[in-house]
Amino acid sequence: MDKSILLYSLVLLCGTFVSSISQVMLKKASQKHYSSLLKEYLNPLVFFAYVLFVGCTLLSVLAYKGIPLSMGPVLEATGYIYISLFGVKIFHEKISFAKIISLLLIVTGICIYAFCG
Repeated sequence: MDKSILLYSLVLLCGTFVSSISQVMLKKASQKHYSSLLKEYLNPLVFFAYVLFVGCTLLSVLAYKGIPLSMGPVLEATGYIYISLFGVKIFHEKISFAKIISLLLIVTGICIYAFCG
């Protein structure tokens, strides 16, 4: 694999990971009660999460300059893995058998693309 494709792939993976973190931040913020709608959307946690989303979008734009378009969705699918892990670790969510199968299918798809694509 070309070194520049590897570098841009890492940029996209980093952006996907940070995007997952910002989703966790938004979920944490949604679990709190706010006295007004304005405070609900203008609190520091929500604001910073949206700033991270904008940064992730910029990272995606940068990454797509150096990777094939067909590779992007495959790498972005790792977000499902991050979110599932965060859900179990941070929110103490139960992981169902169907979710395990789904995650295994995602990882299998990523591996197939990596080794055969």
